[in-house]
Amino acid sequence: MNTQAFIPSGPREVSGVLLAGGKSRRFGGGDKCLQTLDGKTLLERAALNAAPQVGALMLNINGEAERFPDLGLPILCDSIEGHAGPLAGVLSAMECVASHAPQSRWIATFATDAPFIPVNWVARVRAAITRERADLGTVSSNGRTHPVFGLWPVDLRFDLRKAMEEEGLRKVDEWTGRYNVATVDFEANDKDPFFNINTAEDLSQAATLV
Repeated sequence: MNTQAFIPSGPREVSGVLLAGGKSRRFGGGDKCLQTLDGKTLLERAALNAAPQVGALMLNINGEAERFPDLGLPILCDSIEGHAGPLAGVLSAMECVASHAPQSRWIATFATDAPFIPVNWVARVRAAITRERADLGTVSSNGRTHPVFGLWPVDLRFDLRKAMEEEGLRKVDEWTGRYNVATVDFEANDKDPFFNINTAEDLSQAATLV
């Protein structure tokens, strides 16, 4: 596999994390992101779309790393045990970047079950945060917000850990609801840019949209 395609080339102030630590219950279990769509796994598609937008990119997982293909990316496990959801991946990435990449002030999170991710969403959300003087940012399409696609300041890591450990907070939108969030809307013309695959039927539908 040519891992050159996954080398990040975006701004050093933004690090990215591919969130692949879920249980994929609605898909019947397993690693949904390893399903193939038009010759590439969903994980490969997410990495290809994410890499140009960030200055560093890592893969967040739960369990054994050997079951994932080698994309040449650092592997990051949740720092909170028990499959605590996407926020655990956000927290782990924040803490990793704070320790090892202090030049990065932001974490951009990417769902790995969305095959049509725009390659400019990070830049657009970052501009909206600046313009609106917001705390963090996310995206929307088709009348829905997609908080898993977020741009998060690394400085919030202490507050996030406290909320997860002491309050048991797990839902992304409950966390983002505590802050001033800039939301950038993306048009859905021939397909929703943030269409995500939860079931086998969704995967079949995505195949017709490629």
